[in-house]
Amino acid sequence: MTKTAWVFPGQGSQLVGMGVDLLETAIARERYHQAEEILGWSILDCCKGELEILSQTLYTQPCLYVISAILTDLLREKGCRSAVMAGHSLGEYAALYAAGTLDFRAGLKLVQRRAELMDDASGGKMVAVMGFDRDAIDAAVAAIPDVVLANDNHADQIVISGSPTAVDALLASVKIKRSVPLKVSGAFHSPLMAQASQEFSEVLQSVLFRDAQVPVIANVEPTPATDAATLQERLMQQMTGPVRWREICLALTEMGVEEVIEVGPGKVLTGLVKRTCPGMKLTQMGTLANLAAYTSADSCVEVA
Repeated sequence: MTKTAWVFPGQGSQLVGMGVDLLETAIARERYHQAEEILGWSILDCCKGELEILSQTLYTQPCLYVISAILTDLLREKGCRSAVMAGHSLGEYAALYAAGTLDFRAGLKLVQRRAELMDDASGGKMVAVMGFDRDAIDAAVAAIPDVVLANDNHADQIVISGSPTAVDALLASVKIKRSVPLKVSGAFHSPLMAQASQEFSEVLQSVLFRDAQVPVIANVEPTPATDAATLQERLMQQMTGPVRWREICLALTEMGVEEVIEVGPGKVLTGLVKRTCPGMKLTQMGTLANLAAYTSADSCVEVA
């Protein structure tokens, strides 16, 4: 049997029109209705609107969570199971839902509050960096205050985060091939998010976490875990801690995973997995057509 991992995308994977085809299913109709009751606005209307609005943190994060959760439900309905879950930043919430640690409503309420706090953040800067000497980057991060390595996506792509002055100083001090400023309001996954993280932790502590039914690999500590308290603590650390995606990919290989399924819009994560784990079977699961093709090929497997 193929040992499969489900991975869930984060902010940056949003696409206009995503999730609209899912409305053909009863599961999606119910989830969209529940989401509108919680959020006070329509996921579908937002996804059918303009990219500029959809790409605002306040809307992007709930939309991605809900669509990933629906796709998870549809995979389960077809008898599909995964041996391990992981998500990139926001995607960790969908991973925890898929693992049975959070219920749908609790997860969405957390994502809504997270999005509000991150949308309100200001005074920070994030830049994606490609083509660099890793030792030089690490040395610069250690030497320059108020800048961190926020996302370690693969060996040749990272994201740095911090105060604008510190980020610019790092970029000026290290030879790189390409840099792309991210359209975000704050220095996400850095200590500059400490105040927002503290506010969010108070909400997080009030939510019931259950032991995961399958292991979840967290962003800040890329080792598989099922214990509810451990997973909750790791999620608390996420807003100020790094996304260690490269190490997550390596952990999947160490666990004997043979196929990675990206459960959500786009193919960002499978692209990153491909760079770190060549030879891994990769599958996108963002549409009903993807689901139909996957299940008609008898690809659903149950691996403990």
